[in-house]
Amino acid sequence: MTWSIIARDPASGAFGVAIATRFFAVGALCPHAESGVGALSTQALVNPHYGAQGLKLLREGLPAETVVRRLISPDEGREQRQLHVIDAAGRIGQHTGKSCIDWCGATAGEGFSVAGNMLAGPRVIEETAKTFEQQTGLFAERLLAALEAGEAAGGDKRGKQSAALLIHSTEAYPQLSLRVDDHAEPLAELRRLYEKAHERFIPFMACGPSKARPWGLLDRQAIEEEISRHARSRSAS
Repeated sequence: MTWSIIARDPASGAFGVAIATRFFAVGALCPHAESGVGALSTQALVNPHYGAQGLKLLREGLPAETVVRRLISPDEGREQRQLHVIDAAGRIGQHTGKSCIDWCGATAGEGFSVAGNMLAGPRVIEETAKTFEQQTGLFAERLLAALEAGEAAGGDKRGKQSAALLIHSTEAYPQLSLRVDDHAEPLAELRRLYEKAHERFIPFMACGPSKARPWGLLDRQAIEEEISRHARSRSAS
């Protein structure tokens, strides 16, 4: 099941995972990220343990390829797993087991990786990668556009059901974590949730506690002004 893109934003250092599948609640088990550390997605016959274990290894400073080897080596199901990892330096590690269901495979570029299985064909990951490379603008929107291009190229050959977008930037908590667990058009719904998040959630959280401002902005009028400023900026763009 599943295809995903994991990436590091060179402008901000944020890590992101965008993922879609014909399976329930893909965001619950597959995408994992940590600010300043890296990101990964565990797929196919998913091994959820890869998430916490992989981030721990990345936190210890191991490069992505080594993390992949460490995770799959003791796993008796490794030939049915798919895994890709990006580390703090933007290096990529990938694994697609020999027993993953066609079409399956992966590709990588500067600071990103795309991997998938049970896909309509190789164009799914090719178009996902190409679109991410060609897009400019906000990191989250590049990730969403990349997934939408993969869907247009055929996506999961079984159909559609769930999707997720996860971004970690500078804080211990995610900058953005959106999930569509069960929907006829999960990517369209994910895009709707992303736009809805810009109405209040994203500018509100920009005022919240952070490393630079541990208690956050506490003046409610100033928070509302920031939300209004964000709305004007979105309307003008």
